Amino acid sequence: MHLTALVIAVAACVAIIVLGTRFLFTPQRATRDFGVAADNLRALTAIKGVRDITSGVVLLVVWAAAGPKPFGWALVAAALTPAADAIIVHTNCGKLTTALPIHALTAAVLVAAGLTLALG
Repeated sequence: MHLTALVIAVAACVAIIVLGTRFLFTPQRATRDFGVAADNLRALTAIKGVRDITSGVVLLVVWAAAGPKPFGWALVAAALTPAADAIIVHTNCGKLTTALPIHALTAAVLVAAGLTLALG
């Protein structure tokens, strides 16, 4: 039973990664398939907000359930989000003064704190 649940969970994780990749390569189609128009700013910001909240909650659950070392590794993995955000801001005519101090610094702090917890 546990093996079946693990296989299903890993498959779901891979599916989420594939769906996320679609948003990067075919954003209008992926947005339509999600169920909203690609120009619906309110829907897109709501999606982003829920994803950010979920990201924080998942990290806290890892800490509560598994302790500081796994939490540290989860923080390192989560640094992918603000690092990608910095690249997205910079490559979409955003300000470098926003991309670096907000997003890149957040990624660096997550990696530093994460490695301290994971390796300490």
